[in-house]
Amino acid sequence: MAKSNRKQALGRGLSALLNDSENAIESANDKNADQVIGNIIDLDLNKIATNPFQPRTHFNEDALEELSQSVKELGVIQPITVRKKGSAFELISGERRLRASEMAGLKTIPAYVRLADDQESLEMALVENIQRQDLDPIEIGLSYQRLIEEINLTQDQLSTRVGKKRSTITNYMRLLKLDPIIQTGIRDSFISMGHGRALINIESPTEQIKLYKTIVKKGLSVRETEALVRNTKTPKSTPTSSYQPAYIQQAAEELNTLFDAPVSVNANSQGQGQLKIRFESQEQLQHILNKIKGEA
Repeated sequence: MAKSNRKQALGRGLSALLNDSENAIESANDKNADQVIGNIIDLDLNKIATNPFQPRTHFNEDALEELSQSVKELGVIQPITVRKKGSAFELISGERRLRASEMAGLKTIPAYVRLADDQESLEMALVENIQRQDLDPIEIGLSYQRLIEEINLTQDQLSTRVGKKRSTITNYMRLLKLDPIIQTGIRDSFISMGHGRALINIESPTEQIKLYKTIVKKGLSVRETEALVRNTKTPKSTPTSSYQPAYIQQAAEELNTLFDAPVSVNANSQGQGQLKIRFESQEQLQHILNKIKGEA
């Protein structure tokens, strides 16, 4: 019991310290900063501002209601993470828990307090959300893109940060090249990420949308969609006199996986042919070269 009382007293002390407007803690060098960083305290919900860098744009109301009921019965098991910003607090991660707590009628919520600049806050919010299972593929792709563009990470560095294969990151980001109508279809679960990956191979946005409507109307599977895409591309890209045995398609798929880039392979009846590797940035070209040299 004594231990519990000490924890509560510590929490109240920290709360008072954090609300001290005359001695605001803005950096690790400020007075009493060592007492704040790394501590968990109860914060008033109305003193927490949401994260402007939040990558999640869809919150399922039914799932929030379920979480709210859990919070009513068990409380908030995992603290949210906030940063001190001026005299207030800004959420870094845990917006679902924050919303569910508000729905449950709670006045306070356990929060892990830390100091973070805008870039750190963005990176932490993006990385934490990427690890969750309820982001749709487009949101994940956008999160990867923001980490690369705004945090200035390479895909290899990003792979290490989020614990995902580079090819996985590439596949999600490629979805962002689809027509916005198709991206919305993925977000609303009319088609899957697998359908989207197949449609990326169609360069014309108009043709993409045409095939997308066919997929939705007929309820085509991913395999059926891949076949539809191949049949759509064949008249445009494959001469009638070309020789395309099964091993050609297999080779193209293996090279695509190896280089994390679109690869096309063509051969004639004598087995002579050519392969083309498409790259979209200097970084991707260097990655392909490293693969060829056995350095990646």
